[in-house]
Amino acid sequence: MFQLLRTHIEKRVRLTDEEFESITRYFSVKKLRKRQFFLQEGNVAKHIGFVNSGCLRIYTIDQKGAEHIIQFGIEDWWVADLNSYLTGQPATYNIDAMEDSELFLLEKTARDKLLDSCPKMERFFRILIESNYVATRQRIVDTLSASAEERYLKFIRTYPKLVEQIPQNQIASYLGITPQSLSRIRKELSGRQPA
Repeated sequence: MFQLLRTHIEKRVRLTDEEFESITRYFSVKKLRKRQFFLQEGNVAKHIGFVNSGCLRIYTIDQKGAEHIIQFGIEDWWVADLNSYLTGQPATYNIDAMEDSELFLLEKTARDKLLDSCPKMERFFRILIESNYVATRQRIVDTLSASAEERYLKFIRTYPKLVEQIPQNQIASYLGITPQSLSRIRKELSGRQPA
C-alpha cells in the first residue's frame, strides 16, 4: 500500500525495512471523491498529504470570484497549505480533488513525533521544503518574466500527463492567462510542429 511513498522518500534518504514500517504508522489514509475538499480557505491545515493516486489542485479565489490555481498535486507529490500547517493560522488556499484520489495524511503532531523518532525523516522533510522553496521562487520568476507560451511549455514539461487530462480553463488559470489565450498558444504551437 505504501510502496510509492517509500520510493518517494528513498529518492532522498535511505531507510531500512524496520524504519519504513515504523514511519507508516504515523500516516493515515484518506480517499477523496472528485470535487471533494482536502482543505478550505479559512480552516486550519491539520495535515499534509502525499498523493498516492489521483490529482488535486491548490488555488485561491479573488474578490471577483476568479480562481487562481497555484499548483496541481499529482501522484507522487505532496499537497498542503504549508503556512497554515506549520503556523496554525487559517489557510489561504483551497485544495480539492480534480478526480478520485487517495492521500496518505500526516497530522502535525504525528509529524513532530516522527521527526523525533527518525532523524532521517528530519533530513527528508528539510530537503522537501528546500525543493518546494526553490520551485516556488522559480514559479514567481516565470510568472513575472516568461511569456505565456514559455510558461505553457514549462507546464507541459512539469505536468505531461495533465495536458490532456484536465480542462483547459484549469491550465489557463494556473498559467495566469485566459482560456482563449491558451487556445491561441496551442494552435500556434501545433502549427509549428512538422507534419
